[in-house]
Amino acid sequence: MHNNINEICQKLRLLLEEAVKRNLSEGILLSGGLDTSTLVALASKYRSPKAFTVAFEGAPAPDIKYAKLVADRFGLKHSVQIFGEDDLYKAIPLVIRKLKSFDPMEIRNSVTIFIGLKAAHEDGINSVMTGDGCDELFAGYSFFFGLEKEKLRLELQRVWNGMAFTSVDLADMFGIKAKLPYLDSEFKKFAMEMDPELKVQVERGQTWGKWIIRRAFGNILPEEIVWRVKTPIEAGSGTATLTRLFNSIISDAYFKEKTAKYLDEDKVAIRDKEQLFYYEAYRPILGAPHPTSMEGKICHQCNSNVPERATYCRTCGAYPI
Repeated sequence: MHNNINEICQKLRLLLEEAVKRNLSEGILLSGGLDTSTLVALASKYRSPKAFTVAFEGAPAPDIKYAKLVADRFGLKHSVQIFGEDDLYKAIPLVIRKLKSFDPMEIRNSVTIFIGLKAAHEDGINSVMTGDGCDELFAGYSFFFGLEKEKLRLELQRVWNGMAFTSVDLADMFGIKAKLPYLDSEFKKFAMEMDPELKVQVERGQTWGKWIIRRAFGNILPEEIVWRVKTPIEAGSGTATLTRLFNSIISDAYFKEKTAKYLDEDKVAIRDKEQLFYYEAYRPILGAPHPTSMEGKICHQCNSNVPERATYCRTCGAYPI
């Protein structure tokens, strides 16, 4: 392990604080995870952004508890937005129109972000910080764990080549600005050049991504936040339950009939009932997906063009391709 760990942590704190200062915003989408909580700790030195946390009604949403802990610790005004099925059904076509996707993971996560940004807009907020980019830069996802150093480096580079975040496009729908401090050019360069071994480490008998962030902010954030396990948006906000919701409202007979129809007419393979619901919102707005160029890679499940180096389809979510 590096002898100069304290120096690296000090530089990380300094560069990220500068990135936050350049991206100070009136609001922040606060999940109570490590990424957004770290931004709150730094931003609150200069201003108190209003925090917005989103949860689906009636579903387990652990983000609320952790976000409240952080908002209280740093003295932020905190708005918890609970949205129900009516809000969901209104948001889905708007999100699909903007993102041009019926990928269940993308839509499920983006609806949560959309609801948070909508609440910020209705509150008169003109700019919102998000924690986008931290997981990608610092190996926060579990698929990074267990890779030896060179494979981890290559996997990080693969992710960096394809990373894109919907918060910028969704914020644009409301005429507000999404600001992403982790992707500030100077901090991003520092993160990309960092030794991958500092990103994934075993501590407390467990493997952790973003280890260097946890180490750098261990004395600044509440311990429950520093060592909070990575919780995807759909798990933290409760939208993981949408799969069950759509399974309950779409019959097996309807699913069988429609999947056969769309495979035959549109050459689109529908994987599950949740995706069927999204595709039936997508189709009247954008039509059946089709390649705009026959050169290069084409998704085998929805017929869309896919960037040559991509491993999944942003239109339908097919993986691997």
